[in-house]
Amino acid sequence: MFSSIFSTSAPVAPDAPNFHPVAHPPSETFGPLEPKDTEWLCAGSFVTETQVFYTIGEDGTFLILQIIHSSVGLWYPTIQFVCKIYNPKTKEITWKSLNVSNFVTPPPGLDKRSSKADEFSVTYKAAPNSDYPESYNIRANLAADLQVSLEVSRPKHVPGWKLGAGEKGGYSYFGVDPSKPEGYVIHRFWPRYYATGHIIRNGAAESIQGAGMFAHAIQGMRPNLVAASWNFAHFQSSQHGGVSALQMEFKTIENYGRKGSGSGGAIVNIGSLVVGDKLVSVTAENRWPDEGPSADAAMKSRAFHLKSQLDPETGYQAPGELTYEWAGMSLLPESPGTYAATLHIDVGNHEHPKGLVEKVDVLAEIPRVIKLAVNYVAGTKPYVYQWLNPAKLMLTAPGGGETAEIEGTLYNEATFIS
Repeated sequence: MFSSIFSTSAPVAPDAPNFHPVAHPPSETFGPLEPKDTEWLCAGSFVTETQVFYTIGEDGTFLILQIIHSSVGLWYPTIQFVCKIYNPKTKEITWKSLNVSNFVTPPPGLDKRSSKADEFSVTYKAAPNSDYPESYNIRANLAADLQVSLEVSRPKHVPGWKLGAGEKGGYSYFGVDPSKPEGYVIHRFWPRYYATGHIIRNGAAESIQGAGMFAHAIQGMRPNLVAASWNFAHFQSSQHGGVSALQMEFKTIENYGRKGSGSGGAIVNIGSLVVGDKLVSVTAENRWPDEGPSADAAMKSRAFHLKSQLDPETGYQAPGELTYEWAGMSLLPESPGTYAATLHIDVGNHEHPKGLVEKVDVLAEIPRVIKLAVNYVAGTKPYVYQWLNPAKLMLTAPGGGETAEIEGTLYNEATFIS
């Protein structure tokens, strides 16, 4: 306690920047994943870490498998396994969330890219020099009437990525000194994988195969301090040899910004495009609250809410339509220039929704011990809107040729925290 009294540190100006978003020149956005990037960190203090597998089946079935490792101060970490299965034809949702027992990483004979508990196992496998050099095998026994087995494999020309290369690639830092941050956020992705497996519900087995994406994310501080809102878009198509478009965006709370506390509202957006089962571009864009989006920016990575209306069920201004934009340098030596894409989706409103999977009440789903540690503003109730819809991605390849209309499926989320 006396260290602060006798501190020799220089005083910090109240308007000093206390948020340092991930940023790289347009030619250096792609950071190849190293083996340790997708190892479980399992850090203490207030750190939330997750691995998520999003699969869009050829028959339309949508499957989310998620592992969440949550540390809250000195308490023992909580590990959840979450499974959500959605049938867009029948609108049926199967959802299960378990606090698992005896979580271990690494399991015997494996590295920390694998994990297991009494209720599930996730096994990472490497197959160098093959068409699918990496894969995960996921098995989960979630209840007497629900079991899942899924193998996801990454195509060789669709490498996993983070924003920027090296040990520090991909990090956004909170606090005045980024070398001693108050917190951080990091995302790593496989933007496209192929999945095959089966689901057993009520004793009946059903196969699933399709395409999807994998995300490994870490929030190194209380989640209510990281962001006021999030946007996420995940588009997959079998056309043009396999196409994927993803985006992850967050907006900081007022406490963190370019001029210290009270200057928040900074937007960080990262994304990627896959065409012909090749990663062709990684996009990134940061915007401060006094900056509007530039129409002629060399690189774009943007999400817009349109026709927003008050949703009386949640108290938030929910979008009726959303638009996503990508533009970034080509990663293909044989196709120099810029890849660009846009996607517009109509999700309806609270009275007549289109493709709404669920409005997730966040506080109802997180463990009680975490809920107690996260001091949300009185009356605030975080919600995640989840949608699944047919969609069209408008894609322009380098050279400024004709824009291709690619039909596929979009899963997107809009999260409101404060």
